[in-house]
Amino acid sequence: MRDMADKPPFRFLPPKSRPARLRPWVQLAFAAIWLAPVRTWTAGIPSCVFHCYACPLVSLSCPVGLVANYATWHIIPWLTIAVVFSVAALVGSLVCGWMCPFGALQDLFNKIPGPKISLPKWTGYGRYVVLVGVVIVLPYVLGGMGIAYDDQVVSICRECPAGAVEAAVPRQVMAWAGIDGPVHVHTIKWVLIAVFLVSITVIYRPWCKVLCPLGGFLALFNRFSFFQLHLNRPQCINCNLCHSRCSMDVEVTKAPNSAGCIRCLDCIACGALTPSIPAFGKKPPKEDEPGDRV
Repeated sequence: MRDMADKPPFRFLPPKSRPARLRPWVQLAFAAIWLAPVRTWTAGIPSCVFHCYACPLVSLSCPVGLVANYATWHIIPWLTIAVVFSVAALVGSLVCGWMCPFGALQDLFNKIPGPKISLPKWTGYGRYVVLVGVVIVLPYVLGGMGIAYDDQVVSICRECPAGAVEAAVPRQVMAWAGIDGPVHVHTIKWVLIAVFLVSITVIYRPWCKVLCPLGGFLALFNRFSFFQLHLNRPQCINCNLCHSRCSMDVEVTKAPNSAGCIRCLDCIACGALTPSIPAFGKKPPKEDEPGDRV
């Protein structure tokens, strides 16, 4: 007999919730916003998503790249901090599940049929190693030594898969088509692109789970943001549908606002989990203690 903790095959799952069905369209709409070619007027203004500012089509700057650059100059990026903190306080990592173009790209490639691999939960701490070590501390130290950010051999922008996929590839294609001047994409970049594309077909959102510093920071606010997921324990019948739906391997009934959650809302199909904004609307249903569950 199959363990209830195992994910059942897709064909046995009930239809997705309405928000989950709408999510690809919302992601597409936001992609159109982030890819709007208006950088001439918006350069330096931070967005709230992970999107390379070197991409030929870009509207706002990547907050991660801005923080790393400012760390090199020993300057506090107040505008970037204000934007990211405001978004984190409002919705937490809902941005990752619904608005991030790089997350949408990973979602798309993961639909390619083939074997899938799950990662241990402890790998999620890698996001904070990247955030503190590579985005803040390393640029700060090297900047103090007089090394400009563009000259730093190890930097988030040089090793960033978003930069490789969203900037290096399009610019190389434009060069081949004669639209842009000659572009030299280093062999390491091509290797990085190949590894990334293979990994996102066999692992659901590996960048988001393991290395994304922005997603890691936003996820810290999941428990405290205005937007919350609430579990109505009396309504929960342990059907395991929420666990079956969760591609991020979050134990939804134990921690519905876990830092590992991207708030895709695939888990609300059963009705026991409900999204709400308590500060502005109806209060969520009262939760029973875990021991009270029948």
